[in-house]
Amino acid sequence: MTTARKPSASSRRATLTDESGDAIGKDGMVKFKVDPLNPPPLSERSKVELARLATMRDEDIDYSDAPPLDDSFWKNAVRNPFFRPIKQQLTIRLDADVLDWLKSGGKGWQTKLNYHLRQAMERERGVKR
Repeated sequence: MTTARKPSASSRRATLTDESGDAIGKDGMVKFKVDPLNPPPLSERSKVELARLATMRDEDIDYSDAPPLDDSFWKNAVRNPFFRPIKQQLTIRLDADVLDWLKSGGKGWQTKLNYHLRQAMERERGVKR
């Protein structure tokens, strides 16, 4: 009977990296993380291209591959189902009976309050869902 041995540290597969030190996965994809608050510096080529685009007049932009969107395009538009507004914490004073009604449904009364306020806001703004 033979027993399988654990591979020693010296026989483990090394992590592959590209020339910049980013990890290369088993699928050959280079995987790296970018900090959006501290992006990597632009290359000289990118700087030149951005400078050229910044000076371009609107009349010189080629829109041939992007036809104009008329009202019929937006007629059946819907809000992104994954949209989640940013929540803000606050202190609010409510009538006792209103708060009792909200809490009578149990857990989730704050979500219920937000739902009803959103419905009222959208009605007032004329927003369709």
